[in-house]
Amino acid sequence: MQPFRSVTGAAAPLPAANIDTDVIMPKQFLKGVDRSGLDRGVFYDLRFDAAGGLRPDFVLNQTPWRNAAFLVVGPNFGCGSSREHAVWGLAQLGVRALIGTSFGGIFFDNCARNGLLAVELPPEAHALLLEAASDPARLRTTIDLQSQTIASGGLLTRFEIEPSRRQALLDGLDAVGATLARAVEIRAFEARHLRAAPWLNGAGIGG
Repeated sequence: MQPFRSVTGAAAPLPAANIDTDVIMPKQFLKGVDRSGLDRGVFYDLRFDAAGGLRPDFVLNQTPWRNAAFLVVGPNFGCGSSREHAVWGLAQLGVRALIGTSFGGIFFDNCARNGLLAVELPPEAHALLLEAASDPARLRTTIDLQSQTIASGGLLTRFEIEPSRRQALLDGLDAVGATLARAVEIRAFEARHLRAAPWLNGAGIGG
């Protein structure tokens, strides 16, 4: 995964509550045999009309927010089904972080496993960042995961994140990568354990 340390870009406001994974990635984009092309599926029915043209009233189709690196989202974002395609598509679209007050539980975990930072803030701090993101003159934002801060529109907001999740994002490691990073320790434990319990390896069995 791409490490997340300090990222600067535009933040786009998407304040609607309960945006579920079917809205983020409609079911017709789940048919592929790989992950390619999922960026087109993100918010498809919000971004495109029936003829496939861009809807000018949707925020990500508007010039200041067209290539937003961050979304300031409403409560319970990513609720609904557990489709990982929603996270894959957001990442392909260039979204590096989501800033909200709460997220769907499975979606929140999928974000961490795929290098997408999901930040949970108290409502008051979130409201100030949403206001800044809505203003084209103030939408430029920097999220620094090392210092756990968000700088936007003259605001500096600190956020909390689980230490293991933070380290995995800083290092660009998914669950497999995080496990392999401790391969030496794992092998040492395995050797000690087999010495203490040799029958687990078939030693002394038979005769």
